[in-house]
Amino acid sequence: MSIYMLQDAYTAQAWQNLVTKPEDRRVAIGGVVKAAGGRLLDLYFVFGENDLVAIFEAPDPISAAAVSVAANIAGHVKSIKTTQLLTVEDSLELMRRTASLGPAQPPAGASGIRS
Repeated sequence: MSIYMLQDAYTAQAWQNLVTKPEDRRVAIGGVVKAAGGRLLDLYFVFGENDLVAIFEAPDPISAAAVSVAANIAGHVKSIKTTQLLTVEDSLELMRRTASLGPAQPPAGASGIRS
């Protein structure tokens, strides 16, 4: 299974509901992830642009996307972003495969120099 990070920002109404009646969001989010064939690894509330970060496993990208869409259509988030995460082992394999490919051919007329 692959690992994904879901980041979301709650609406003001969602925060009002949580303040009025606090609840462990791992239960709701974990249930959706489990229904998609995955497993919630952890959940964090965060400061800044987002309010919540969930780390979960999913069997495939479509299942991970379904978790994201299910969270979004519930109506309590104002923004959501799901990112596939690579383990260190995955990234080492990525580097090995990239080395075997060599650099890509640049577009015609491109100097290949970045500023």
